[in-house]
Amino acid sequence: MNRGEPGGSGAEPEGPEAPEGAVGAESGPGAPAAVKSAVRTVLLLEHFAARPGLHSLADIQHDLGLPKSSLYMLLRTLVNLGWVETDATGTRYGIGVRALLVGSSYIDGDEVVAAARPTLDRLSDDTTETIHLARRDGTSVVYLATRPSQHYLRPFTRVGRRLPVHSTALGKALLATHSDDEVRALLPRRLEAVTEHTITDRERLVEELALVREQGYAVDREENTLGLRCFGVAVPYRTPARDAVSCSVPVARLTADREQRIKAALFEARDRLSVATRRM
Repeated sequence: MNRGEPGGSGAEPEGPEAPEGAVGAESGPGAPAAVKSAVRTVLLLEHFAARPGLHSLADIQHDLGLPKSSLYMLLRTLVNLGWVETDATGTRYGIGVRALLVGSSYIDGDEVVAAARPTLDRLSDDTTETIHLARRDGTSVVYLATRPSQHYLRPFTRVGRRLPVHSTALGKALLATHSDDEVRALLPRRLEAVTEHTITDRERLVEELALVREQGYAVDREENTLGLRCFGVAVPYRTPARDAVSCSVPVARLTADREQRIKAALFEARDRLSVATRRM
């Protein structure tokens, strides 16, 4: 028996299936039947994606609630295929390089990302600050492309980074393209506090979204990262919008004049992207 391999044999007890709202958890008349092994594989990979580093079989089993014997076999299969990696002992598991290849292919093949590159480059030059293109995924936004600040003091930036939709200028710009009822259906009443400035009351956020619609841009006032203010606009090639562009600036470097120039540059970028993505 390999180290870390669960003992025992025979039929395994059925563990819980995908949690409500998870991939593959569709139900109801006309919904496609979920393939159990496929659902478990996706849940496992998403678990690793949300928790960087290596994890023991016991910890993974505790978090996912899957039968230990089938989880072990699934892990070993994914290790052999390169989707999961292990440490030298073979008892701790983490995301594998194959996941990076697939994630990169999503970015490489996305028409919006390709069409946005010249605009993001120009916006970076115009503002000299950190620029992000992001897409809403449920209650999060995910960075599709970034341009780092040209200054020494700059925020952390990485393609694939996932942030809460309610605490970011990107997310608020996208939420504002939905109706208030749609926003209420999407978000819980009490929102996670990322910083002491995060809006945690859904109704207060709904009120702010009315202002976002009126002024055409959203603001993150140190709600996601202390010391950082962000401005975001939705890209209106779809209704509701699914992509947005933002500019992040350290508060220490933000003057009233600089704020106005950043907003103007974002509006120009939005208009250029509207033309570039018109047929998408």
